[in-house]
Amino acid sequence: MPETAPVATLPPLVPAAPPIGTNGNLPEGVRAGNENLVHLTEAAGAKVAALITREKQGEYLRLAISGGGCNGLSYKMKFVPEPRRGDIVVRTAGVQVIVDSKSALYLKGTHLDYSSAMVAGGFKFTNPNAKASCSCGESFSV
Repeated sequence: MPETAPVATLPPLVPAAPPIGTNGNLPEGVRAGNENLVHLTEAAGAKVAALITREKQGEYLRLAISGGGCNGLSYKMKFVPEPRRGDIVVRTAGVQVIVDSKSALYLKGTHLDYSSAMVAGGFKFTNPNAKASCSCGESFSV
């Protein structure tokens, strides 16, 4: 019987985000969430991690919903250094995503994917709460 080669463990594609707060605890007023709120695919997580390194604006991705866009509500993404009181922190695909409690109502169950395709590439939201979306995918209605 041939010998099996030892399985090599590869380093993670995405560097681990630093722990939140002292001793890895969440700051007061910040809750831990899970991927039932928001889920990033591995491709999206890798792209977010690369952008965090490049942009140097903060170690966390903040996802939010604001009024506007052609369908009434639009997705907002930005990097921030830390969560705020009332935020929910979700660790997904090796990165930490921050969602405020109001946006969480609209984002629950959302999947975020990334494609590097030249046509229709970029981040793509799949939101089960959206009743209609615009063709660019940046706004929706409920």
